[in-house]
Amino acid sequence: MCSVISGLRPAQRALAVTLRLRASTEGSRYAAAESRRFCPGGSAGTDPLRATSRSYCSRMAGLLFRQLFESESSTYTYLLADTETRDAILIDPVLETIDRDLKLVNELGLNLKVAVNTHCHADHITSTGLMKKRLVGLKSAISKFSGASADIFLSEGDKITFGKHYLTVRETPGHTDGCVSLVSGDQSMVFTGDALLIRGCGRTDFQQGCPKSLYESVHQKIFTLPDHCLIYPAHDYLGQTVSTVGEERKFNPRLTKNLEEFVNIMNNLNLPKPKKIDISVPANLVCGVHQV
Repeated sequence: MCSVISGLRPAQRALAVTLRLRASTEGSRYAAAESRRFCPGGSAGTDPLRATSRSYCSRMAGLLFRQLFESESSTYTYLLADTETRDAILIDPVLETIDRDLKLVNELGLNLKVAVNTHCHADHITSTGLMKKRLVGLKSAISKFSGASADIFLSEGDKITFGKHYLTVRETPGHTDGCVSLVSGDQSMVFTGDALLIRGCGRTDFQQGCPKSLYESVHQKIFTLPDHCLIYPAHDYLGQTVSTVGEERKFNPRLTKNLEEFVNIMNNLNLPKPKKIDISVPANLVCGVHQV
């Protein structure tokens, strides 16, 4: 390139150098943009909505992360593990996919320590009870306000540890009294259960549901997290996998409304009840082992 430029006339040479520098600068900007796109939160001072497009990247070094899906109830199950100690936790496992989940744990050589439910589900039966029968030492966890049985009862500020990593419990009632959200140690990820969905939220018309409580939970416990924090919900019905706090604070069609408008929306959804509610809730109150 240098020999080609040197052979040009002065005016042409100046133009060529300018174009070359511009291309180099634009290339650097593009590389930086791509870096931010795939590793959100890595650069201070950027627009959180532009710097955090859909991504599975966390800033937590040594973290293994898998997002799994159960199609009948559109439930996401999350597997997290410390890559050094191999200690792992599982969030919101579903009975129908217990074999898949245990196979993955075995293939990855993980030591599954805790299976935690973000709340007492109404649309599917948890696999935690049956999983405990198949994995020695596995413990179940759920909110102390859920009314369900478990080995570990979770409260505000509790930490669920796996190796050098941990998730912090934030109580987020409203969908049910026993809903919790789980925040990674560096606040780069939050698992919101049914409290906050992607461009939506959990319904509030059964199981102690309360629109006012849900609105306050989301605004006080989730929307106070950093804009770049990735949101991983318990469900999605449109194929969406992840959002961010910044996105939901700006674009969520329900939770961008004021409290009165939100309550009115939630009280007039007129949704049919979940198909499995009559079997799921009784089963989940006893860790998913009722009549299994």
